[in-house]
Amino acid sequence: MPWKIVERRIGRAGGAKQRAHRQLQWDHAYGADNWEVGYAIDGEFVLQEEALESVYYASYEAHFHEHPHDLQELIALAKVLRNPHAAATTGVDLQVPAIRTYLDRNRLALLGNEVVDIGTWNGERSHAISVRLSPLHIHCVVDPSMTLEAWWQSSKCLAIWDEST
Repeated sequence: MPWKIVERRIGRAGGAKQRAHRQLQWDHAYGADNWEVGYAIDGEFVLQEEALESVYYASYEAHFHEHPHDLQELIALAKVLRNPHAAATTGVDLQVPAIRTYLDRNRLALLGNEVVDIGTWNGERSHAISVRLSPLHIHCVVDPSMTLEAWWQSSKCLAIWDEST
């Protein structure tokens, strides 16, 4: 009884109202407990929660491993991390939790005094590292030829529980 992908490339999650509207449409079309958002990885449907760990978090982990100077700069500079796009649009913040998870798992603490944006909003950023740590610039571990953001949006899909297969 596997998940069956019914919509591919479903796009950005959007703001809170847009997400609620889309979820209501999916509830009506497929049943309230019969659908999930996830990702197509190697031909298989992977739940979003699993992809957050195996792709999103892992991409930041790989970036910090390959660019330790970015990690050192972030730790020295930041007191607080902020996603300016999510704050401005009520969008979903994935990059700050991914970085926080990395810091927590590696028993690292932010030692600086600055609010550091992770990403940009309307072309504005708090620091140069804001752009370097944006998912628009982090390489995706599943497909290093793509940025994390490009992969995350292009691989996002909707699946339903299909008991007939």
